[in-house]
Amino acid sequence: MIIYIITAMIFLIAISISLKFYMHMFQLNSYAGVTQFNWYFKNSGKLLSPIIVFFVGEMIYLLWSRVEVFCCKPYSEYIMLIPAVFALLCSLLHIEKNVKKKLVFTMRVIRMYVTDYILILAVLAVAVWLKRYESLSVMVALYALVPAVVILGNVINKPIEKGVNNHYINEAKKILKGHNDLKIIGITGSFGKTSVKYYLNTLLKAKYNVLMTPESYNTPMGVVKTIRGSLKPVHEIFICEMGAKKVGEIKEICDIVYPHHGIITSIGPQHLETFKSLDNVKKTKFELADALPEGGLLLVNGNDENIKAYNYGKKMITYGVTEDCDYYAYDIDVNNKGTSFTVKAGDEVCQFKTDLIGRHNVINIVGTIAMAHLMGISLKELKPQVRKLEGVPHRLQLINKNGITIIDDAFNSNPTGSKAALDTLALFDGTKILITPGMVELGAKEEELNKEFGRQAAKVCDYIFLVGINRTKPIYEGIKEEGFEEDKVIAFNSLTEALDKMYSLMETDKVVLLENDLPDNY
Repeated sequence: MIIYIITAMIFLIAISISLKFYMHMFQLNSYAGVTQFNWYFKNSGKLLSPIIVFFVGEMIYLLWSRVEVFCCKPYSEYIMLIPAVFALLCSLLHIEKNVKKKLVFTMRVIRMYVTDYILILAVLAVAVWLKRYESLSVMVALYALVPAVVILGNVINKPIEKGVNNHYINEAKKILKGHNDLKIIGITGSFGKTSVKYYLNTLLKAKYNVLMTPESYNTPMGVVKTIRGSLKPVHEIFICEMGAKKVGEIKEICDIVYPHHGIITSIGPQHLETFKSLDNVKKTKFELADALPEGGLLLVNGNDENIKAYNYGKKMITYGVTEDCDYYAYDIDVNNKGTSFTVKAGDEVCQFKTDLIGRHNVINIVGTIAMAHLMGISLKELKPQVRKLEGVPHRLQLINKNGITIIDDAFNSNPTGSKAALDTLALFDGTKILITPGMVELGAKEEELNKEFGRQAAKVCDYIFLVGINRTKPIYEGIKEEGFEEDKVIAFNSLTEALDKMYSLMETDKVVLLENDLPDNY
């Protein structure tokens, strides 16, 4: 019995190490079972150690169950320790190093851990109780099935999680009902929504007390957390960023906050892996428009081709950089020091300046000027507020580090955003260096769009450092097609290696674009 217990304890340690790794990936995959299964399929190498342990353990089990004596019969049970120790050694491969974002032990994760350990301990207890050859077979099978246990625990906990979420959602709704005069502005889009949220927050502060969802809190529970933890009676406007990866998720947020006004910043081929089609992306972004009440303001990017092509029956107020928009900017002057432009709104005209760079930023700023103006702030009053605008973290954020200009655009790259980032890089003098792992979650178009990204980069950059040797092959192919010097494009295993190489370059006046930084599940 002691040998069975010791073996079970070793397996428990091995299982615990692996469980933490797969739980971390599950959290990064938004606790979505289908996404986790797809991750397993794409990262089959991560499943290699449990598979090897399973086959080694089962082979030993088959031999043990058919051969009466290994060395001598009284000690034959010691053979169980071999696969147990082997499983423990293999599980060490799952200990993560240089993790960008560690596993956060939220209450949901803790509840899943409790459920998973109840399952695991129950199976190990049965294995010990058997005290037969089958004990080893059960233990190695359990170790091999840890990736499935993570998903199973989530399925078992689904009613609990739904109940907990509904409690918090109802509490948030109750809080909102207590703020009768609060105006809620929803912001969504394939890209640009976070920047627009930050800019609008700065502009509206010229006249109102404003709360916005922080950072990238753009999921239903992120919005609920903001309402429950931050909304105060003094707030007059709540700016609510709304993100989505599949149809219905914008509506889910709208059914919580009931926005009065909305901004749709863009529609593009992002998250196609889960949306499946661009039409689904369009339908989902316009769920915000569908939720607006009679008289609600709907502002849309009038220069976005996918928005223009969407046949939406209700009135929309457009903004952009062309005269066919209701609010538009012209006389745009962009350089590496900042941007100046003039905005025309009906009969009103006003000149603006900002330290932000990039033509795409002008469109985003005009959208926020339009909303603030429609909410009672004159263009003249908005002029100093636009001057105060700052770069949003990791979204074309300018950083000067040890004499090197870094354009940090590390947050979730997309085809339009990556092109805008390269256009921004082109504004600078000096040695232009791109560091990127490419774009993800683009479904069947991922390879094609990354290849085009490579072509675009080759026309702007002096050096291109690719992060991820296998993942970035399509980018490399696009770079080669443009005849880029082969010794100036290098693929690395990690961002750290690419940065070390960049720092080692002897060129002066280095300008570095960090385009996308993939999370640990990639």
